[in-house]
Amino acid sequence: MAIYKVTVATGDMVEAGTKNFISITLVGSYGESRQTTVSFFFQPGKEKSLSVHCGQDLGPIVLIRLHKWRLFLEDAWFCKDVRVTAPNGTLYRFPCYQWLEGVTTVEVREGSGKKLVDDKLQILKEHRRQELAARQEAYRWKNFAQGWPRCLSVDSILELDSNIQFSSIRATNFTGFLIFQGASHFLSGFLLRRTSWNSLDEMRTIFSRTRGRDIGGCL
Repeated sequence: MAIYKVTVATGDMVEAGTKNFISITLVGSYGESRQTTVSFFFQPGKEKSLSVHCGQDLGPIVLIRLHKWRLFLEDAWFCKDVRVTAPNGTLYRFPCYQWLEGVTTVEVREGSGKKLVDDKLQILKEHRRQELAARQEAYRWKNFAQGWPRCLSVDSILELDSNIQFSSIRATNFTGFLIFQGASHFLSGFLLRRTSWNSLDEMRTIFSRTRGRDIGGCL
């Protein structure tokens, strides 16, 4: 009997927790564990610990599967990371940092950086192939207008996966910044101006009021 100690961490942002059921499967070089329930209640910023019992040593743990399912209402969950300690004391880290929505299974590779040529196991090669296909599907491009740079092939940001969209905090800060800038330009007479600029110095007078402000600093 091999016993693995597992710790699952939830992100600390608003609504990161969930009341949906979460279970885990450990995948090693020699085999995989049975699907083991972690919990059905997760709080933001908190961790859940459990033991996964296996009939034999799984070898080096190369990836994990997180399974999410619900009984009634959908309740998205943001997984920060998972840590697995093998019977011999070896610690494996699996950075996740993504939302799990609906009834889904997400595979997460062990955190050490690997190149394509380093993937000796077929399961890792298949995981890389599926991940590439998913990203190609998510990031499709289209031409907005002739001569313009290409943009994402979506009609609304709401069509994007939640892991691609801004977080609620970043979106709120970005919107607030735009409102502030719009009000500043309105009060400066920029937005309602109906005549041409008299000089570059006049333009600098308007825009120097926001010089040094970086949108990225507000996100």
